[in-house]
Amino acid sequence: MSNMRTINFTLNGQEVSADIEPHRNLVELLQRFDLFGARESCGQGLCGCCTVLVDGKAVSGCLYFAVWVDGKSVTTVESLDAEGVLSIVQQAFIECGAFQCGFCTPGFVLMVHQLLKEHPSPSDDDIRHYLSGNLCRCAAYPEIIEAVKVAARRA
Repeated sequence: MSNMRTINFTLNGQEVSADIEPHRNLVELLQRFDLFGARESCGQGLCGCCTVLVDGKAVSGCLYFAVWVDGKSVTTVESLDAEGVLSIVQQAFIECGAFQCGFCTPGFVLMVHQLLKEHPSPSDDDIRHYLSGNLCRCAAYPEIIEAVKVAARRA
């Protein structure tokens, strides 16, 4: 007796389908598509390393069941560069040294893209509040805030 479900969804602009067990999370599904930017770290939805957008809303990929994306649109950090050209946010993170080990960086970058869509000129408080669900164990927070400001000026 098979426990698999077939789901159809849009992944970074492409229509795809997958057979997946109902208990698998979104991070596990994305790995089947060779997308490793969303990383499971805490497994409790507290750190932001597994951030993915589902229908434009940030979700914790470690807690979000993969079958829930059936019929939805999923956006990952891998979609942000255009044909090998870094996005404004990615470039700002590099220029400002807004990472150390890099483990949390994809989640932060994706959230900053969303932040700048909603608040093109965010204050420091706006930035801190919006990114409060993302944790950096290396404590690169001052550089991350600076990267957001640089990206906002260029957007």
